[in-house]
Amino acid sequence: MAKLKLTDREWASFFIGGENGIFNIEATQSGIDKNKLKTAKDGKTPYITRSETDNGINLFVPDEQMRKYKKDDGNVITIGLDTQTVFYQKNSFWTGQNIQILKNDNLNYWVAMFLIPLLKIQMEKFSWGGNGATLGRLNRTQIMLPIYSDYQPDWQFMEDYIKQKEEEKIKQLIDYYTQQATDILIQTASITDREWKAFPFNEIFEEIQRGKRLTKSNQIEGDIPYISSSATQNGVDNFISNEKNVRKFGNCLTIANSGSVGATFFHHYQFIASDHVTELKLERPNKYVYLFLASIIKRLEEKYSFNREINDKRIQREKILLPINDNTEPDWQFMEDFIRQLEKNKIETILKYYNTMINNEKSERGGGGTPS
Repeated sequence: MAKLKLTDREWASFFIGGENGIFNIEATQSGIDKNKLKTAKDGKTPYITRSETDNGINLFVPDEQMRKYKKDDGNVITIGLDTQTVFYQKNSFWTGQNIQILKNDNLNYWVAMFLIPLLKIQMEKFSWGGNGATLGRLNRTQIMLPIYSDYQPDWQFMEDYIKQKEEEKIKQLIDYYTQQATDILIQTASITDREWKAFPFNEIFEEIQRGKRLTKSNQIEGDIPYISSSATQNGVDNFISNEKNVRKFGNCLTIANSGSVGATFFHHYQFIASDHVTELKLERPNKYVYLFLASIIKRLEEKYSFNREINDKRIQREKILLPINDNTEPDWQFMEDFIRQLEKNKIETILKYYNTMINNEKSERGGGGTPS
């Protein structure tokens, strides 16, 4: 697909709210003062305030609050009065006072990430006190958006543009790690000193099982990772709480059968698998061995594509090339030691780079900067 550019689209001005605005803007339905909150150590619902950090999240609280308050739904943008903070809230939440809620049927994470920097630019005209971002002022404020030929907001372009930017960042991160790993291999030459042998998947993994289909409409909001065929976010597509007609796994690898075919991730936690991924579990699960195997299995991406899936029969026939010991068996100890050493040698460099990337990502997801 051709690279998307902001200059390739026509832009037009739209009111943020009001009768002809792009958002339905309303005050928060909860608005609980912090001293009135019921709290618990295992609270899982975000409590959003006008803070400028952590996506506005002050703490996590239980769903059970006083009856006169109503929890706000997710998939909205929040704006804090006085502080003019702008964040996207994916999940339902409680709030403190003076939070405005922006809703639009076309909104999703990617569209929100496009809109938030534009909204923040307009928020700069407001200030603490008597000139805050009130409902009336927001309704009268305008932002520029890319448009279709009929002069309606081009929501699909906004989504695709942000996805493209994320893919570029992911590629940069992958390239960095790949280069670091290559440097280590060249410096140590240890991995080329080993003998290697091809093993069928069903000889290496004790359990090879595909996940189970669960449509989006049947997914119940929760805190269990739902793994699908995405090549990003460790394959996590959602967080759900379904218990019936699902397949749960943990401490294993998953490989994408379709979509981002071949994408392989290690999961040390319990998760629910979609029918687009297959679980690969060793008889003796080991984090470091799994990470070694994942880096090799990912090479199947070159063999398969979206139109050629890794079905159940194909994965049984697949082979993986592994270092062997004197008994021509997989050298599990070498694999573990190799990854441990790699981790030890490069941990400081990797963490420094990773933290920089995460901080930049947090800044953008919180609305920092302008799309460029």
